[in-house]
Amino acid sequence: MTKKVNLVTSAGADVSTVNEAVSQRIKLYRKQKKLSLDELSRRANISKGMLVEIEGCKANPSIALLCRLAAAMGVSVADFVDVSIKPDVHIITEAEIPELWNGDKGGSARLLAGSDGPDMTELWLWEMLPGEKFHSPGHPSGTLELLYVQSGTLTLGVKETVYKVNGGCSATARTDVPHFYENQEQHPLNFIMTVNEKASG
Repeated sequence: MTKKVNLVTSAGADVSTVNEAVSQRIKLYRKQKKLSLDELSRRANISKGMLVEIEGCKANPSIALLCRLAAAMGVSVADFVDVSIKPDVHIITEAEIPELWNGDKGGSARLLAGSDGPDMTELWLWEMLPGEKFHSPGHPSGTLELLYVQSGTLTLGVKETVYKVNGGCSATARTDVPHFYENQEQHPLNFIMTVNEKASG
């Protein structure tokens, strides 16, 4: 395995394991797009110091931060973690599927696959243990999420409204506004999520 941009992460690896590959790809795309640290910092509304930390693999970028960086460079989060579509067919092995969120009780979110940016579609697999919650400040305008609950009950909050999505049920949600996913029950929650995000402008 080379230590270039095509780093492979092990199945179930924690967020820190993915960081090295992500930081290298962020730096690679920034240079390919001929963006200075200052310019990317301005476009993504992230401090230059934080960007330096991310590229130096000294910071743990959240999913929200990765989304902002991807949008600012016209790529997708799937591009950063190398699970984006390649010409014709791209098989992604279990060992290559990155874990991009860890809950404080052991839950996880894995980005199974996605398309290239800037118009992008992502496929996620979430597991949330009782009491875990993930909050998002909102995606770009027009973003749509499709959710299917495999087991447990998903508590989905969008703006000021809270919904319960039971096992075996699905939901669609406009998520260009603040939203959250939470497991308020006593059993593990497992759900599949597809995100469809259009390039701004």
